Amino acid sequence: MNEEKIISNTIAFVKEALKNAEGGHDWFHVERVFKNAILISKEEKANVFVISLAALLHDIADPKFHNGNETIGPKKARDFLISENVPKEIGKHVVNIIKHISFKNTFDKKGKEFTSKELEIVQDADRLDAIGAIGIARCFNYGGFKNRPLYDPEIVPNLNMTKEEYKNSTAPTINHFYEKLLLLKDQMNTDTGKRIALERHKFMEKYLEQFYNEWNGVK
Repeated sequence: MNEEKIISNTIAFVKEALKNAEGGHDWFHVERVFKNAILISKEEKANVFVISLAALLHDIADPKFHNGNETIGPKKARDFLISENVPKEIGKHVVNIIKHISFKNTFDKKGKEFTSKELEIVQDADRLDAIGAIGIARCFNYGGFKNRPLYDPEIVPNLNMTKEEYKNSTAPTINHFYEKLLLLKDQMNTDTGKRIALERHKFMEKYLEQFYNEWNGVK
């Protein structure tokens, strides 16, 4: 098995599949997650090949762009890995990571039915791209894509959502900071992820302070 060739083929496959994707979930998002995952894996004992494949394929068919269907992504990933003659156990591991990586699984007790060090690393890598400067940019890009208001003081964040409520939310973009982004710091799995997340979390808090000051005409 030529791992380097498979990674190269995976990159080409993902670039083609996501060439028209929404800007926060495009190839560049995948590339950043891939780089974050490799960075984290340098301080963790884990299978870098599995991590690489899972990071590259984790958003091959994000459910939010497929009417909430959570089966399309894992199936596309599985079919691709089979076409590349990736060993069955490695393919199964990668697909399980894709099935369980999402934040929305934290609303569901089933979200913990599969665990692995590789999942923890890729999950941290994905979550790091959801916070900090890029996380803020992605958040507002998606809000614009869905034509959501920036902020509405009369619509308070819902901190007790079910999984279905989270998936179907149409709340203002600022609410998403409280319903997801600001929660991620305390959900990181690895020491590297926690360290990087803390700095990005502080940046978001500072951003929100400035946002409210400008919104309210304070300065």
